[in-house]
Amino acid sequence: MPLSPLDIHNKEFTRGFRGYDEDEVNEFLDQVIKDYELVLREKKELKQQVDDMRDRLGHFSNIEETLNKSILIAQETAEEVKGNATKESKLIIKEAEKNADRIINEALQKSRKISIEVEELKKQAKVFRTRLKMLVEAQLEMVENDDWDGLLDTNMDEAYEEEESETNNY
Repeated sequence: MPLSPLDIHNKEFTRGFRGYDEDEVNEFLDQVIKDYELVLREKKELKQQVDDMRDRLGHFSNIEETLNKSILIAQETAEEVKGNATKESKLIIKEAEKNADRIINEALQKSRKISIEVEELKKQAKVFRTRLKMLVEAQLEMVENDDWDGLLDTNMDEAYEEEESETNNY
């Protein structure tokens, strides 16, 4: 056990015949006591500072541990969010591709339908043209017929009288 300033102060030396000067020894011991008290006070203060530093170190260690855990959780969350975003983007792309395929298929079907309708209209137009041509040719043939010449030569008064006489015969 270390000496205390009181132990130093109360220390009694045995006296010899030609011993040390008592005043000089006491003065030296007083100086040792003062210095020892100062060292003990400094030691106590330093111990208190060490304890405070340990407490702060423990606090900062806890903060560091918490921050490390938070960083790990944030990294895991970021990876999870990234993975979910990747999955979601793939789903969106698949859905867009399906919609694009559907739209393309619908457009192709409409295109085919319109193409068929156009062909049908072309056929109908040909038929109509042929019929119209035949009709016009028939009409033209009728116009060019010699019967018209006979009609133009016929007198209307004679035709009227003839018609009246036929009516009276009945």
